[in-house]
Amino acid sequence: MKQAAVLGAAGFVGRHTARALAAAGYEVVGIGHGSWLRDEWRDWGLRDWHVADVSMEALLTYAGEPEILVQCAGSGSVAFSMTHPAQDFRRSVDSTLAALDFVRLHAPACRIVLPSSAAVYGTAERMPITVADPLRPESPYGVHKKIAEDLCRSYARTFGVRAAIVRLFSVYGVGLRKQLLWDACTKLTQGEAQFAGTGEELRDWVDVQDAAALLVAAGAHASIDCPIVNGGIGEAASVRTIVEGLARELGVAAPPGFSGARRGGDPIGYEADIGEALSWGWRPERSLTDGLADYAAWFLEEAR
Repeated sequence: MKQAAVLGAAGFVGRHTARALAAAGYEVVGIGHGSWLRDEWRDWGLRDWHVADVSMEALLTYAGEPEILVQCAGSGSVAFSMTHPAQDFRRSVDSTLAALDFVRLHAPACRIVLPSSAAVYGTAERMPITVADPLRPESPYGVHKKIAEDLCRSYARTFGVRAAIVRLFSVYGVGLRKQLLWDACTKLTQGEAQFAGTGEELRDWVDVQDAAALLVAAGAHASIDCPIVNGGIGEAASVRTIVEGLARELGVAAPPGFSGARRGGDPIGYEADIGEALSWGWRPERSLTDGLADYAAWFLEEAR
């Protein structure tokens, strides 16, 4: 069978990517942090799971000879990067460098996919944001994602490593126990209706299953040209829309309120131009309406 490696496979995007690769016919090895029972990681499509820092030693020991390597290891939080910038750098940049050097030296036929972030754009001058727009990250998280991108482009250009970059926008979905949807459901079901920000912040929300499908598609298009695509659905929705939608699904009557204060490192608006991703034959399948309904139903089940 074809072989694949997913770094950070215990993470939210990583585990969905592992399952999508397995469904596409790959034997998938996962490397990273996370305490999983064997039945659990096997259910997510992994043939093997190895708890280890993402390093050259770990890759040589566990990765085998993958045809695709998806680098999902790293920090996933702007807020964490604001309080722990050095740790965020090590998680995002050092792991990417190790993966690229592993491919360069030991797996030259492998294609590497980097899930990057819309945070590399910083404050957008216009929307929708195109992959050609300037990169002005406003948080350590965004800066570190940009450095990881630069490394991919450098290894592709200099060493012939076949790479592709997917700038994911706001990934959500059933099973995500952090970030806006989880926090909003937790507050709303506890009778709290006050939220940070203005509520008018715009985000392009992409279901994790669609994001994982795009990362698998990126593997087929990785090349020495290191193509870059945006991973969103091409539509923006405000934070207020998300919170009010969740309140309806949860049966909460009190309308949410917002503090009006902007959070540091958090740009006000993101909407993706997904033309490049669409040209690969990928299409987002999950609507935001259905996604919110499924998330709220899952949350209520979890809360029982």
